[in-house]
Amino acid sequence: MAALTWDDTGKRQYEMGTDHGVLYPMTAGGTYGTGVAWNGLTAVTESPEGAEANDMYADNIKYASLRSAETFGATIEAYTFPDEFIPCDGGAEVTDGVVFGQQSRSKFGFSYRTRIGNDVSQDTGYKLHLVYGATASPSEKSYETINDTPEGMTFSWEIDTDPVAVAGHPELKPVASITIDSTKVDKGKLAALEKKLYGDTTGEPTLPLPGEVYTMMQPAED
Repeated sequence: MAALTWDDTGKRQYEMGTDHGVLYPMTAGGTYGTGVAWNGLTAVTESPEGAEANDMYADNIKYASLRSAETFGATIEAYTFPDEFIPCDGGAEVTDGVVFGQQSRSKFGFSYRTRIGNDVSQDTGYKLHLVYGATASPSEKSYETINDTPEGMTFSWEIDTDPVAVAGHPELKPVASITIDSTKVDKGKLAALEKKLYGDTTGEPTLPLPGEVYTMMQPAED
């Protein structure tokens, strides 16, 4: 057995950046429609909640600790958004360029990437993040006068999620987020998943449900 060591060359990993944002509007039938590229994505801040301890006491001691259900939320920030996001943001485009606000908000799915780097290379891989059952809350928009230091306006949306069952795997709780690490998974299986997410000449981009992701990413049997 070897003794523990710290900060070995190539193992000082970190994550950075946000790119390859894709919006998957939910259809009336409850499935995810054709994905569209989300340009101008600047940040995604994940903010899970819940999983809080509820302590139980008996015999004058702490008897047990129960955890509340965990929920997934996030904040999306961007310089712009695709037109397909308008219904998700409570808008109804009644004709080209004319949007009525304060309408029902549509659900959507979302995916994005974060980069993985280390002390040897800034680009050793990436993580794919898949988000399901999302709804966006109304957000503040601040329009400011143009001055001697102009800046592009940033939009921001807080999102909540409804977890989705992992079909065929009752041992797993419903999930609202999945993370795939490109440095650890099979490259061929990752390419097949990205073909689904981003589309190609033979198929439209779509968001596979958690049960399908589970099946796609399983290692081949010997």
